[in-house]
Amino acid sequence: MSENCLFCKIVEGEIPVTILYEDEDIIAFNDINPQAPIHFLLIPKKHLSGPEDVAIEDERVAGKLMRMGNEIALQEGCSQYRVVVNNGPQAGQTVFHLHMHILGGRDMSWPPG
Repeated sequence: MSENCLFCKIVEGEIPVTILYEDEDIIAFNDINPQAPIHFLLIPKKHLSGPEDVAIEDERVAGKLMRMGNEIALQEGCSQYRVVVNNGPQAGQTVFHLHMHILGGRDMSWPPG
């Protein structure tokens, strides 16, 4: 864990969120600033700064983020959605703990911005 990381504090239970799913590896919760009717985040409990920190031993967890993103979206009534992973400030990453956004419930435009 990283003591100054917002998402590590969520993992530790220091910051309350609406949890949609949790197991020993990952946690999913609603975004506090939703950009679509359905907008939740999935994060590994292990602190990884971004995609570049995913090592071979983390590949199972990275795959679980994708699989559970789909399962949770379906549970939320959304079969079509956008998956976003930002890597670095120029890409829009503001919390430097690997996380995946799932957005759905409305038409999405392209390019995203």
